[in-house]
Amino acid sequence: MKSSLDLVNDCDSFPYYDDDPQAYTELVSSYYKLYTQPNSKPVGYVLPWVVKQMPWDDAHWVVDHDKKQIYPRLPQSKVFDATLRRAREIGAFKVLEKWRNELYTVHRESGLDPMGDPTITMERSGSPPFGIVTYGVHMTTYVNTQDGMKIWVPKRAKGKTYGGLFDNTVAGGIATGEQPLECIVREGAEEASFPEELVRSAAKPCGTISYFSFRDERAGGESGLLQPEVQFVYDMEVGEDVVPKPCDDEVEDFRLWSVDEVQKALSEGLFKPNCALLLLDFFIRHGILTPENEKNYIEIVSRLHRRLPFPTATAM
Repeated sequence: MKSSLDLVNDCDSFPYYDDDPQAYTELVSSYYKLYTQPNSKPVGYVLPWVVKQMPWDDAHWVVDHDKKQIYPRLPQSKVFDATLRRAREIGAFKVLEKWRNELYTVHRESGLDPMGDPTITMERSGSPPFGIVTYGVHMTTYVNTQDGMKIWVPKRAKGKTYGGLFDNTVAGGIATGEQPLECIVREGAEEASFPEELVRSAAKPCGTISYFSFRDERAGGESGLLQPEVQFVYDMEVGEDVVPKPCDDEVEDFRLWSVDEVQKALSEGLFKPNCALLLLDFFIRHGILTPENEKNYIEIVSRLHRRLPFPTATAM
């Protein structure tokens, strides 16, 4: 049975410097740092084996093996796109087999690079090899009944990543140019058949969580790729007459579970790892997980808001 801290460790699996400074330094120093331009802050870590397999083009990339630094020449978005398409053509990475035709933004320090792209973008499936910070939205939809709070829980389709595991009611990645609320409205319609007017009026923003993961085989593609991530968190209380229904192929079905049922499934490891963190955050904010019933309360709260080693978005 997994504890709440076990669930945090499963998702926020990248080591912390303070736990073992020497081991942390040795690990991070083995990575290549990705920059969007010289003399800036890194925006991602690239694993050495990824560097060997990526089809770099000297006309478009600077790859310094001595300093372990990588950056694209201008225009950066076109360079990322061409390189990832070439990598896909030659079968360099399994993760690119699930090409999404959806762009993610590569967030960097503000005020830099007046000659480069105003917004640097990358194909979504290419973000893990480059180790950049990705952004998503997750919403917990719940009902206050005579028998207490109940939560709408979807089961992921077996053919999808983390197939057969349970998820948050609505969730998805934020595409370039999309605001978190617009994303949750879109995902609410696609995944749960929620009307736009319901989500716009009832979804409440509740902050963010952040974590740094090593991807495993359940995520699709190669294991061990790095995934620093930020999730915008929403709650939506609905009446008993609101019943989510699958609209796309992401979800098999929805179950209306009591808090006890959700906690049991969490302890059995039946939730997608990052969705477990969103539920812990929900339980903390609703007074279900408290200092009185959770001995690791302070560490859990802190770990749900990890400071990432790369620039994060000031605006989407």
